Amino acid sequence: MSATWYECKVKYRKLDEASGMQKVKTEPFLVDAISYTEAESRITEEMQAYLSDSEEIKITNIKVANYAEIHPFENSDRWFKSKVSLIAFDEESGKERKTNQYLLVQANDVKEAYDNTVGVMKDTMGEYTIPAIAESPVMDVFPYFSGEEDELERLEKFNAAKESVPVNLEYDEDLEMADAMATEEE
Repeated sequence: MSATWYECKVKYRKLDEASGMQKVKTEPFLVDAISYTEAESRITEEMQAYLSDSEEIKITNIKVANYAEIHPFENSDRWFKSKVSLIAFDEESGKERKTNQYLLVQANDVKEAYDNTVGVMKDTMGEYTIPAIAESPVMDVFPYFSGEEDELERLEKFNAAKESVPVNLEYDEDLEMADAMATEEE
């Protein structure tokens, strides 16, 4: 089952770097989730890492984000929404058809966002254009981490559970005889 990206608007107290004062801000974040309920749970959990125990957050809105793909890049601090138009030729009508999709690409400026978008699209077989790139208000993206560390963690849990279950390796002659008789009757 594939997950969906949800844009969660979160209202919380944040230190304003310009004035040095705490201000209440409402900012959008993206989370990878399967449902609205899970998105709410995940954003609450992720935001707790940034706040003290006494501070609270309020989730003001959750909606499905319209990004086809999310592409983080190291050493980049902002997110950009890249509009990519995939071009297909309709043989029946003889016209070009464009299908738009949006990518969220991490970069430091618009030029770098363009370069990163071109890099992401380099293996695309068809033609495409990039008609627009704009800075996104998204503050941060919280994907599920599905990689080697998750696989190792699951394997460790499985092995720990397996070790805690007692295994009886004694031969049960009566059980073996019952299995043999059941097989003969079939």
